Amino acid sequence: MAAAALPSIPAPKTKILHHNRIKNLGLLFPVNMSNSCNSNKRRSISCCCPAMAAKSSNAAVAEEEDREKYEEAMSTDALHRFINLNLGDWNGSFYQFDAHGNMMQNVTTKLAVSSYGEDELISLIQTLYIKQPPSRTSISGYDQEPEWAEYKIKETNMFTVDKYQQIGFFPQEKAFSLRYQTAGMLETVLRAGVLGEDDIGEESPKNLKLPCRHPSVVCENCLYLQKTDVRARAFHIMDPKGVLEMFLIFLEQRGDKAPCLSSFDVFMDNDSSRLDAWLGQWKGHSITKRSGVYGATIAKADTNAILEMKNKGQLIQDITSTSEGGVSTNVHWTGTMSGNLISFDGGFQMTLLPGGMYLACPSNVGKSVAQSQSFHLEFCWMVSPFERHRLVRTYDVEGLAVSTTYVFETKQ
Repeated sequence: MAAAALPSIPAPKTKILHHNRIKNLGLLFPVNMSNSCNSNKRRSISCCCPAMAAKSSNAAVAEEEDREKYEEAMSTDALHRFINLNLGDWNGSFYQFDAHGNMMQNVTTKLAVSSYGEDELISLIQTLYIKQPPSRTSISGYDQEPEWAEYKIKETNMFTVDKYQQIGFFPQEKAFSLRYQTAGMLETVLRAGVLGEDDIGEESPKNLKLPCRHPSVVCENCLYLQKTDVRARAFHIMDPKGVLEMFLIFLEQRGDKAPCLSSFDVFMDNDSSRLDAWLGQWKGHSITKRSGVYGATIAKADTNAILEMKNKGQLIQDITSTSEGGVSTNVHWTGTMSGNLISFDGGFQMTLLPGGMYLACPSNVGKSVAQSQSFHLEFCWMVSPFERHRLVRTYDVEGLAVSTTYVFETKQ
């Protein structure tokens, strides 16, 4: 007589995430036993199945708990490293550029950064000081002491940096990306640094371009000069329709000295355009991480980027990325240049700035979202004639920052 079928393995009480893992245990046991199996064997196997399922279920729960504890510990460690990277007194300047790379404003700034709290409850406190211009009502012949406007930046903690700012952080490379919902701080710098006491609160002061009140994208990408305390924080500002409005850059140094943007142009020939230094072949390595304090690494790859000028002013850019598994992807762009603005076919643009920098983005983010296309914003800093660093912030079809890629490349 054929043996009775084994009882099915009980459904796990854990989340569906673990269901398949436990369900696959059923493949270890046949549904029907052969005639040679006696009742004792059947009883033994039948009794073991629920026990093994329960054991596997408990192991899965324990594994999930261990993973959550690990990510929490890694997140706390990453937050502390991010805060330590920012601590101190920073001196520098704030620069405003239009989409064509023309400098519109230059304001002297100071930033005082401290922290309080411990472990996962630690917070970053930042106070920005903006040097104000002399008032038009100042007394002639009287040397007026410089006035500094004070602006308290909203504190950064585990919740804000992870959920609100959707951080992309690279501790060893000293680089990070942050998201903002408004440009209030940036508007304050412009008002206080350009208008000062003469600011009468106009929404659009004469001869001053302010960020719109409801930008669609405000993205900060920060790169440090390795082995130094000099950094550049670059902001993309998109208007409500997703069109690029302006670029803003803080160039800062921790300590008493303040860096000068023009000092990073020394390796460029006076007789050449900003483009010449970028032409050629660049090879390097990239690391891509998910957004968030923990920011698990998604991928690593070797990169090969070539930018060439062809006949009649046509620019050709080829970027090849080869994963650790040997899979290569290539992006081929053609474009033209007008002034310091490179416009590529397909609606992507790159603006060359002084200081060996460029910022790149879609010409219309709103169009990308409307067409259910992901998009990215990029900040690149050439810190020597043969070395550059890039941060690429990638957004999904809904306009949410999902990952950040850090790229280090050398010129061949």
